[in-house]
Amino acid sequence: MTGFSFDAVAAILLVPAGAAALLAAMPNYKMTAIVNVIASLLTLLAALSLFVTERPEPGQYLIVDDLNIVFIVLNTFVGFTTSVFSASYIAHELETGRLTAPNLRFYHAMYQIMMFGMNLAFVSNNIGLMWVAVELATLTTVLMVGIYRTHEALEAAWKYFILGSVGIALALFGTILVYMAAQPVVGEGTNAMVWSVLIEKAAHFDPALLSVAFIFLLLGYGTKVGLAPLHAWLPDAHAEGPTPISAVLSGLLLNVALYAVLRFKLLLAASPEAIGPGPLMVTMGLTSLIFAAFMLYRRRDIKRLFAYSSIEHMGIIVFAFGMGGPLANFAGLLHMVMHSLTKSAIFFAVGHIAQVKGTQKISEIRGLTESHPGLGWALVIGVVAIAGLPPLGIFMSEFLVVSSTFARHPWLAIPLVFGLLIAFGALLLRLTGLAFGEPRGGTAPVEASYVPMYSHLALVFAAGIYLPAPLVAWFQHVAGILG
Repeated sequence: MTGFSFDAVAAILLVPAGAAALLAAMPNYKMTAIVNVIASLLTLLAALSLFVTERPEPGQYLIVDDLNIVFIVLNTFVGFTTSVFSASYIAHELETGRLTAPNLRFYHAMYQIMMFGMNLAFVSNNIGLMWVAVELATLTTVLMVGIYRTHEALEAAWKYFILGSVGIALALFGTILVYMAAQPVVGEGTNAMVWSVLIEKAAHFDPALLSVAFIFLLLGYGTKVGLAPLHAWLPDAHAEGPTPISAVLSGLLLNVALYAVLRFKLLLAASPEAIGPGPLMVTMGLTSLIFAAFMLYRRRDIKRLFAYSSIEHMGIIVFAFGMGGPLANFAGLLHMVMHSLTKSAIFFAVGHIAQVKGTQKISEIRGLTESHPGLGWALVIGVVAIAGLPPLGIFMSEFLVVSSTFARHPWLAIPLVFGLLIAFGALLLRLTGLAFGEPRGGTAPVEASYVPMYSHLALVFAAGIYLPAPLVAWFQHVAGILG
């Protein structure tokens, strides 16, 4: 283990933790947005340095391997671009009086604690520490969802807290059961919670106990993933919280819980006599996809619309990983990355649209490409991408998911394609009214952050045209690890 490599891993954790303490104490609230962006950039650079430095050996508490580095880099990149978007968005909220100076300091401090919690969850080698990190990230987002202090925002935060607590309690029980299964083989103490030790010895664990543990873990962390019927917190949290938090929830926090599920899926796969995780994940994935696709038609709030779109796409991703195999896992990884980039870009656009129009009601927003072309066309490209139209990256990942399903279980492709088509129709139906026609709603200019929006969309477009060979090889390697 090289010192520089250890420093990179430490920086991923210590930079956001230190920045949070600094932001909470800063007297000049106008500088907090700048410090937030700088801290997020430094964390991203530390994550990228893991590609060019020797990785540390797994320890009792921390690990960097081929699986989690995908999540770490994606997390820090979207965390950085969201902090840039957040700077202009929050400044507008301050000007309009929706947020006060103390709220601003609190918001930016919580943002960095949230990034610390998510990064810690990804690099945790201890399954108990990973549970604590997921809970920390959840609690900080709960506080941020309720930051406007309106009745609706507080109700959404409370609902998120209650349902999230139920989910995390189920995940805790599942974690305890894994420890109980490992203890007779590994022995007492922290070794029975170290993932790199567990994966080596999993074949000798009690398969019945391990199977029951995975069911609790899938339900518990599945609540955080936003899988139906455990999704009820997600639409309210998106609709009532600040839009940067909507971008982080859809683009990042759902991935954190998904990562935890994948770690335990590997553990279960290493035990030949344990229950197969695939059918459970396929069932929950398809249920989420089809349920969310129909619910898209009933949304009247623009942020709730894209919240249900997140439920739909997390269903696709969980379905792909449940199918397993090199192609489906590759498709799941690619879809996860494309969804994070696209959905966060959509929320960047939606946040500013809600500010200029003064409403989130879909019926009161019309003709965006004429009244605010920069925002309107960003929304058009984002919706076209998330709907799965070529040549954007999500078309490629969805095509691979459908292809792998047709090749292995053709009958499963019927509900999969059915759900995709239903969602496609709903999104294009909504887009027509929002983007085109006679403008309706406010026409005030806004200082929008176009760079984060269009940089994400450019990456999604480029991925649909061409994936660099090193990136393909990397994803293929990780897909092989996932089994």
